[in-house]
Amino acid sequence: MVRVTFLHPDLGIGGAERLVVDAAIALKQNGHVVDFVTTHHDPTHCFTETRDGTFKVTVVGDWLPRHIFGKFFAFCAYMRMMWAALYIILQSDRPDIVFCDLVSVCIPLLKLRIPAVIFYCHHPDQLLTTYESKLKRLYRAPLNYLEEITTGAADKILVNSLYTKSVCESTFKRLNIERTEVLYPSINTAFFDQVHVLTIERVLDKRMLPGICFLLSINRYERKKELTTAIQALADLKQYLTAEEYRRTFLIMAGGYDKRVEENVEYYMELISLADELGVADNVSFLRSPTDIEKVSILMNAHVLIYTPPNEHFGIVPLEAMYASKPVVAHNSGGPKESVIDNVTGYLCEKSQFAEKLATLIKDKDLRTKLGEAGKQHFQEKFSFQAFSNNLNSTVLDMYDKKK
Repeated sequence: MVRVTFLHPDLGIGGAERLVVDAAIALKQNGHVVDFVTTHHDPTHCFTETRDGTFKVTVVGDWLPRHIFGKFFAFCAYMRMMWAALYIILQSDRPDIVFCDLVSVCIPLLKLRIPAVIFYCHHPDQLLTTYESKLKRLYRAPLNYLEEITTGAADKILVNSLYTKSVCESTFKRLNIERTEVLYPSINTAFFDQVHVLTIERVLDKRMLPGICFLLSINRYERKKELTTAIQALADLKQYLTAEEYRRTFLIMAGGYDKRVEENVEYYMELISLADELGVADNVSFLRSPTDIEKVSILMNAHVLIYTPPNEHFGIVPLEAMYASKPVVAHNSGGPKESVIDNVTGYLCEKSQFAEKLATLIKDKDLRTKLGEAGKQHFQEKFSFQAFSNNLNSTVLDMYDKKK
């Protein structure tokens, strides 16, 4: 039995949060003692396991600012995580291993008192920002340097895909990339299996025409996710479908939405305006931060998943769709190139090809079934929760034995 603390900046709703929660579930099922330390946790905007008593969640430093006059978000995140790390190392009953992600600057502080630290790199943070001015570049320079050297201070570095590993290799020149291992994310399939699936009408709170083909997009309301691609594809479908086929095609846009995040609020309104502008507002519904049950329900009721982000680090949603036996239409870049098999479990395509590929699946129910079944099999063979659990457990036990 190993005592493991997960240190995460904000236990909200997103792919990174889903991964650490699933990792915690995997370790707990393997007999380890697991808890969370975070700088923010909103019970109304989080995954079920972090609020129903499955894990102890300790919030530290939420009183510290998230930004300074709308600026310096990264600097404030670094300070908040340093404070949380200080809390961990000053405990009398410290964990054997700390598993942290997203913000690496706290690792040297953790290593003062913690035997081993695992860092899960979803993607280099310095590549997720813009450098629109000399002042911004000057501000980011020391933070980028700190990110690189503190990432390298971890005892074990895990990444979510071969794509992310190659990005880390080209970004972190000082990092010994041989110490970096790929741990593909998975999903908590037991939760999927036990959910009482709601009807689409229950989730959307509206009556739907019979025989509709449901297209589904699940992603946070962030511009980098390029959710406009899904709405544009819905409009472009008019070129490929008959009027009746199009009338029975419906897009559900679902994703994490945090009212504290200005971009979420702005982008949500932009997407609604775009749907109006393109004349497809009657064929699309927007869901903000659906519950876990609602998310599983729309996945189970949907017919095709649209995954629009270019150069996504990995992408957990395509795995969820494949487990639900749904074909995936994804951008031909980044992590989906490792999870989606083109023409077998779905389609990998460029932005301009989404409508054409979607039309093929809308018109051919048997093809949707075939690709969906192939996706379920592919998930079981390569991305099962058991494989994820076994790999993570081996890493934790190996590190514990070495440090012991």
